[in-house]
Amino acid sequence: MTRLAVHRSPASPRYRLAAGVERAPLRDLLARAARPGVISFAVGMPAQELLPAAAMARAAAEVCAGDPRALQYGLPSARLKSHVVDLMARRGVDCRQEQVFLTTGAQQGMDLLARLLVRRGDEVLLEETIYDGMSLVLRQRGARILTVPTSSVEGIDVEAVARALAAGARPAFLYVVPAGHNPLGVTLGVEVRRRLAALARRYEVPVLEDDAYGLLSYRESAAPALRSFDERWVFYLGSFSKILAPALRVGWIVVPEELQAPLTALKHLSDLDTATYGQRLLAAYLDGGDFSAHLERARSAYRERRDAMLAALEKHFPGDDGGLRHPVVRWSHPTCGMYVWLEMTSEVDSTLLLGEAIERESVAFSPGQVFAAAGGSAGWHALRLAFADARPDAIAEGVARLARALEAHRPALSLAS
Repeated sequence: MTRLAVHRSPASPRYRLAAGVERAPLRDLLARAARPGVISFAVGMPAQELLPAAAMARAAAEVCAGDPRALQYGLPSARLKSHVVDLMARRGVDCRQEQVFLTTGAQQGMDLLARLLVRRGDEVLLEETIYDGMSLVLRQRGARILTVPTSSVEGIDVEAVARALAAGARPAFLYVVPAGHNPLGVTLGVEVRRRLAALARRYEVPVLEDDAYGLLSYRESAAPALRSFDERWVFYLGSFSKILAPALRVGWIVVPEELQAPLTALKHLSDLDTATYGQRLLAAYLDGGDFSAHLERARSAYRERRDAMLAALEKHFPGDDGGLRHPVVRWSHPTCGMYVWLEMTSEVDSTLLLGEAIERESVAFSPGQVFAAAGGSAGWHALRLAFADARPDAIAEGVARLARALEAHRPALSLAS
């Protein structure tokens, strides 16, 4: 019998890659934060105990028993698109099924729209601190990233956007997260949304609205989606990951109908189609009428957890610190979503603090540098705390641990003051 010789080199292989691929920082964080005993505020996940497992099981049994083509290739689900139209109405958006494009989560929606709209060297306009998934997509596309100021108090500086466009900038698009901003936690007011839509219309620059958290508002009356102010130049990104179950990997885009065909061609290159079974399962679950009650339970739980985090921050980082300069300057007070953004004095490097916090205190968070759109200094002295997947008692303990981790920096801070 002939044996094949396998030669192994002690050196790592040097593959010829067609395009540079960056590591995803939040993936690394997830691995580090998953150690036993670590209280993790690092990743924005829905609460495990709120995932509707029993209702999904009933829907799965219905689909498998009643739909012989559930496990076969198939076209995008018209039933699911109909439910998406209803969800959009909750966000103040009047749309048609023909404008709905189903995706494998919102992340694929971002990638498809970037591939559709951005050529290498094109400019794209982002907030200086923004969701890192979009930044990674754009850098891989070879886009030139322009940034405008933003804050956890006011959100995007809309007048800076206006000045950039008036000065001649014509980005391929502007990407924004108007509700429950990831990572800043801020939600834009109605007038800011109206102004952004007007700028998009005037200068014919598309706005990509990432509304993954729009249905997780803690107020009785939430601001309508940005797309409600313009359906021609605002492209909407939605997802069932945060509001229902991430493992389904189903999202959607709402775009003008003439963009459906090119998006279909691009999607065919990557995965042929969003999983047929997942679409049918989700449609069956939504047919059952459990979603409204599920969403209300999630809002109530996340509101309680937000309040627990804000109370713990107030307890451990009071304004009067006995005459010493406190390392924590301020934090956001979100009215929607899953995140609190915490800003510290310039002496604190949040990436270095993360390693210390995990090793010494078994608590994790996302360092602000992860969210710097242009790889600059934005967020260097800040961190993001995700509260949705932690119970109130764990939140209280986790913030106490974070305070102890920061305490190790106090001698240096007091000497510098």
